[in-house]
Amino acid sequence: MKRRTVVRTIGVGAGTAVGLAGCLTRDGDDDPPNGGEDGDPEPEEPDFDGTLRIATYGSMVTGPNPAGPWLEETFVEEYPDAELEWVVPNTGLQHYIRRGEYDADIDVDVLFGFTVGDLARIDDRIGDGGLLRELNLERIDGHERIRDDLALGDPHNRSLTYDTGYVSLVYDETELGTPEGFDDLLGFAYENALLAQHPVTSNPGQAFLLWTIESADAETAFEYWEELLANGVQVHDTWSDAYYDAYLENQRPMVVSYSTDPLFAATEGYEPERHRVAFPNDEGYAVPEGMGIFEGSEEPDLAYAFLEHVLSPESQLELARRNVQFPAIEDVSLSPEFGEAVRQPMEPVTTSYTELRGHLDQWLEDWTERFDDRLGDQ
Repeated sequence: MKRRTVVRTIGVGAGTAVGLAGCLTRDGDDDPPNGGEDGDPEPEEPDFDGTLRIATYGSMVTGPNPAGPWLEETFVEEYPDAELEWVVPNTGLQHYIRRGEYDADIDVDVLFGFTVGDLARIDDRIGDGGLLRELNLERIDGHERIRDDLALGDPHNRSLTYDTGYVSLVYDETELGTPEGFDDLLGFAYENALLAQHPVTSNPGQAFLLWTIESADAETAFEYWEELLANGVQVHDTWSDAYYDAYLENQRPMVVSYSTDPLFAATEGYEPERHRVAFPNDEGYAVPEGMGIFEGSEEPDLAYAFLEHVLSPESQLELARRNVQFPAIEDVSLSPEFGEAVRQPMEPVTTSYTELRGHLDQWLEDWTERFDDRLGDQ
């Protein structure tokens, strides 16, 4: 019998919000410790009887063909005494950061879908190694198959990557030419053409902001955003708002999205001409997604079992198909259609934990102060 997926939404007071989902570190930067026995000791008799509560973002559990219900169904098949409940906080990770700041109880077990920027923000706000527990990798079969280049670079060993994608520009080739660099987006040909997302409430939006900062520096990036707004960029709160509600409704011919969008378009029957991918300066911003276990989890054995379940080849293949992203482990055989449709940039752009620590909150605050009042006029 098909199980009923339970999804709870948590609302909190007004304030800065960030989503749940990540970005890649530079090669060689911030290599995390091995973990091993440094994390939770493995119990002699693990307890797999209970309710595992997982905090994630909305599209993991809602929308067309989400991955969450499939993960739930296959997980409880493997652990029949377990229940699984998804939790979608309205303000994303900010909900848990605030509770951590006030040392309040957190009644979920797993954080599923966060970025290296999120880890840096946790440590800036709560303290080094906050919110999530150090993992004992000996308890997670499959961790050794995660691609080395996808490590989130957490010095406190709280996270494992489960998939990755590349933020890029997706456009309608019947209306626009390919932008060769960021400056092209400031020209007349792209006036009132681009749909983007708010960097505070959207992970692709945050990635796009960090991408512009990586291209120069923060002050130059904010000057660039001044010109983008002057050229008519439209900023939405979420990726779903920008992509589903605006781009797929033909409101504009270009959107900040993912380089895997052509596969989604082919699968869902959308026009391929409207899903061409552009990598300005041959770059794309890498956004691996991480998972970890909350420090106060009441179901640590189930939480470790879930992380292991996600890294199985079967789950990795299904996540890649349903999330339309690249798997994190090396031994997944993707369908020929996947390889033919998706693209990867020649030059992945990355921002490390060290670069984000002590800076990301300020960049987001500065962006909000400079531009939020102008978004209401769009």
